[in-house]
Amino acid sequence: MLWVIGRAWVVFLSLVIALLLSRVLAAPAGRLRALGWKPGLVAGVTLIGFLVALAVTLTLLGFAVGDEAEDLGPTLTEAVDDVEEWLVDDAPIEISRVDIEEFREDFRDTIRRGARSSSGSIVSGVTVVGEVVLSLIIGLIVTFFAIKDGNRFARWLQRQLPDGRRELAERLGVRAWRTLGGYLRGAAILGLVEGTIIGAAVALTGGRLAIPVGVFTFLMAFIPILGAIVAGAMAVLVALATGGTTAALIVLVVVIVVQQLDNDLLAPVIYGRSLELHPVVVLLAVAAGGALFGVAGTLLAVPVTAVALNSLAEVRRAPTEVQPASTSGG
Repeated sequence: MLWVIGRAWVVFLSLVIALLLSRVLAAPAGRLRALGWKPGLVAGVTLIGFLVALAVTLTLLGFAVGDEAEDLGPTLTEAVDDVEEWLVDDAPIEISRVDIEEFREDFRDTIRRGARSSSGSIVSGVTVVGEVVLSLIIGLIVTFFAIKDGNRFARWLQRQLPDGRRELAERLGVRAWRTLGGYLRGAAILGLVEGTIIGAAVALTGGRLAIPVGVFTFLMAFIPILGAIVAGAMAVLVALATGGTTAALIVLVVVIVVQQLDNDLLAPVIYGRSLELHPVVVLLAVAAGGALFGVAGTLLAVPVTAVALNSLAEVRRAPTEVQPASTSGG
C-alpha cells in the first residue's frame, strides 16, 4: 500500500484533500439539504462559498501580516545566531564553533532527505509545486462530487460487500467520519487558543511579529507534539531577537503553561473519544509519516492513525453492543 501511495502520490493527495474538505463542509451541506436544495446546487454553493471565505481570510491575513512576514526569516536567523554566540562564549558546557557548524550541516542534510522522492532523487521545486497544484484541482473536483453524490456512492460501495459485512462497514464508516471531524475541530480550536495567547504574549512583552507567530502556532496545532515544540521554539526565538532576553523568558513560560493546560485540560474535553491516542503513539506516527512522505506525511499521520485505531476499536465491538435498546415494557 505504501509503495502504491508513493507511486501515485498526486492521486492519493487529491483524495485526502477531498476527504478533508468534504468533512469540513459536511455541516453546511447538511443544512442546505435540509432546506430541500438539490444535491448539485448544494455541492456548488457549499464549495464556492468555502473558496470565497478562504480567499477573504487569506487576503485579510495578508493585510494584517504585511511586511512582518518578510522580516520573520531574518529575525529567526538573528535569534539563532545570538543563541549560537551564547553557546560558544557563555554556555556552562564547552561547545566549539566547529560543533555548531557540524550540527547545522547535519540539519541541512535531514531537510534534504525529507525532500527526496520515493525513487531517491531530489524533487525539484517546480515539480513539487506542479504536483500540489494538480492535486488541489483534482481534489476540488472530487470534493464537489463527494458532497453531491457521497451518500449514494457509500450505499453503492456497501452493496458490493457480503450481507454479513454491510452492517460492520456502515459502523466503520460512521466511526471514521466522526473521528476525522473530531480531530479537525479539536486541532482548530486548540490552535486558535494557543495562537491567540502566544501571539499576544509576544506583543505584550515588546516583541514584534506577533501576528505571524500566532498564525504559525495555529497551523502547527495540526501536527500534535512536534508542531507545538516547533511553534513554541519559534515564538521564543522571535521574542529573543525583537524583545530581548527578558521577553524571551516570559514567552517561554507562557508557551509551557499554555501547552500544558491545553494538553491536560482542554485537549481531552475538545477531542473526546476522537483522539484517544497515547503521546508515544502520536510521536511515532508523526515521525513515521515524515520519514515516509515528508511534510505532507507529518500533517496526515495523526488523523490517519486516529481513524485507523478507532476503526479497529469498532471492529472489536461485539454486534450486541451496538444494537438499539428494547422499547418493550417490563
